Amino acid sequence: MNKILFYLLLLLSSLQLTAQSCSELTEYVKSESYGSTYYSYNSDAISQVTFYEVTDENYNTFYFALVKFTSSYKEYLYQVSSDTKSNYSLNYMDSAGKAFWKYIEPYNENLNCAPNLD
Repeated sequence: MNKILFYLLLLLSSLQLTAQSCSELTEYVKSESYGSTYYSYNSDAISQVTFYEVTDENYNTFYFALVKFTSSYKEYLYQVSSDTKSNYSLNYMDSAGKAFWKYIEPYNENLNCAPNLD
């Protein structure tokens, strides 16, 4: 019984650390860059997507998409490729959900800050 309790506490503490680090990373990304937001007023899936570019002190640029889902209005951060913003922006008006699945969702494991929607 003690082993089960120990593993449960360990699991809960790791989940809390992950959630905290994701929220800290989200706040950092927001503070380091102006975002470009694409709103999807008629989508059943995606409320909005905001793209950010963050450059570090070594001039490496990182690309992020902050996705707000219609069902929960929670924000989830994805680290994406440099062409994701352009691909999404060209396709989201036809279907924000399809554009999300094709151009953003494949990056869901890069940061582990997004839900597994499979």
